[in-house]
Amino acid sequence: MGEDGDKKADPVSTTGLANEEDAAALAKLGYVQELRRNFTMIEVFGIAFSIMGLLPSIASTLAYSIPSGPAGMVWSWFLASMFIMTVGLAMADLGSAMPTSGGLYWLVIERLHAAGYSNTLGLVGGLVSIDYGFSLMLLSVVVIAKDGNYTPSNGVVYAVFLGCILCHGVLASTMSKIMGKLQTAFVVMNFVLIIATVIVLPVGRGSQRNSAHFIFAELDNLTEWPTGWTFMLAWLSPIWTIGAFDSCVHMSEEAANAVIAVPWGIVMSIGSCWLFGWICVIVIAGCMDPNVENLLGTSFGQPMAQIYYDAVGKRGAIAMMTLVFIVQFMMGLSITVAASRQTWAFSRDGALPFSGYFRKINTKLGHIPFRAIWGCVGLGAVLGLLSLIAPAAAQALFSLAVAGNNVAWGTPIFCRLVWGQHKFKPGPFYTGRFSIPLGWTAVVFLIFGVILSMFPVGGPDPTAAEMNYTVVINSAVWGGALLYYFLDARKWFTGPKITLDLDNLSESQERAIVVEGLEVENVKTDANVEPGAAKLQA
Repeated sequence: MGEDGDKKADPVSTTGLANEEDAAALAKLGYVQELRRNFTMIEVFGIAFSIMGLLPSIASTLAYSIPSGPAGMVWSWFLASMFIMTVGLAMADLGSAMPTSGGLYWLVIERLHAAGYSNTLGLVGGLVSIDYGFSLMLLSVVVIAKDGNYTPSNGVVYAVFLGCILCHGVLASTMSKIMGKLQTAFVVMNFVLIIATVIVLPVGRGSQRNSAHFIFAELDNLTEWPTGWTFMLAWLSPIWTIGAFDSCVHMSEEAANAVIAVPWGIVMSIGSCWLFGWICVIVIAGCMDPNVENLLGTSFGQPMAQIYYDAVGKRGAIAMMTLVFIVQFMMGLSITVAASRQTWAFSRDGALPFSGYFRKINTKLGHIPFRAIWGCVGLGAVLGLLSLIAPAAAQALFSLAVAGNNVAWGTPIFCRLVWGQHKFKPGPFYTGRFSIPLGWTAVVFLIFGVILSMFPVGGPDPTAAEMNYTVVINSAVWGGALLYYFLDARKWFTGPKITLDLDNLSESQERAIVVEGLEVENVKTDANVEPGAAKLQA
């Protein structure tokens, strides 16, 4: 043999999918590397920040925040973002310790089968709400161009939405090799829009800008709920906007040095949205029409379109809203990628119906979960039919994402605190002694967020057109998942599946398995073997 004849080649590195360290971290969880690691830490941050899409998201959810008045909009953003950061830090601890695309449910899958379903629904709900918002933004440009003399029907709105979500499916399927690089471009576009808005609105409004007292101290109530609860409902805007940080976790198996990239991607994306989002809502509050009802009842269909129109006129509003819907389209593409990775990871463990079909990886298109992408697109197209009922019913598309994600995030945090703390092994990113209080704060906030998302926005006693259908859809998914588990899935579903090829492990993967004490069916680790000389025995 040659001098390297006794060394075992690393099967992962030789295929160019990942380096040994990342493959070994994944091996600790029992998984073989199947996706190509194209994303750097900045690109992992980029996909989360791109999905959050500050200005388009704020514009899409002004119907939640404006009814509480300018001060309600400003302070709801600041306070909700603070609590979201506690959730992000708790998730960062988990993401660093368990860098897998299905990390949110990996810890709890044997205890609560519904957690993965809720995460899938939350991500697809996010995709649907983003693309629905895109259709409204695009059509608002048409309405402005026609001087408010055009009102798109619900059918037209859905047709634009459907075209958008299909485009995202095509692009997510064909642009995998440059998807990481695209996130950097998307981040730049987001900041271009933020800077343009922060400059254009104050300059355009000139002497008509509102006072500091109006911005920071004037509450309003344009709902039938008490003023305090209207203020709390305004929290749904930042909760929905900053609700994409978990996409960092779902990109774990495509991120280089995931144990560092994932947690810092989470923290950086939340922190950026907290700061820059607060700046944006302050500027909007300072430049909007003091008569808030004029914004909610605008003929343009979107309060943000009216705010731009009041500041820079028809041509300026068309230009700014065009930039808004372009950035929103980018948001939809990024969340399509993230949602498909979580769906694929859940299918890999056999937890979804037709898992054998959706877990397949398409190597010709760049080692991507092609079928999972189109599964998310198909489900999204069905959920988007809510937009055909009424605008109020379509708002459930936003709260649907909030409720689904909150359950998906809260469950692993709760289970780690209650059942898994003694066996939790922190990764390189760890909040130390603050980890437990941060975790419990996050759990309480997430429960509150779920309750909040179920309420009709306008007030009690809603009509069928005003009903918030989040409670119906999410309850059906949660109840159906539990029923499916107890009637059938519990007979064969035992949790995450081992996908390692036991005959083709690298030395680093063997060491990782021995250190982790991972039990593999028909295989046991030699307890007397030192990590540096690990071997598997049949």
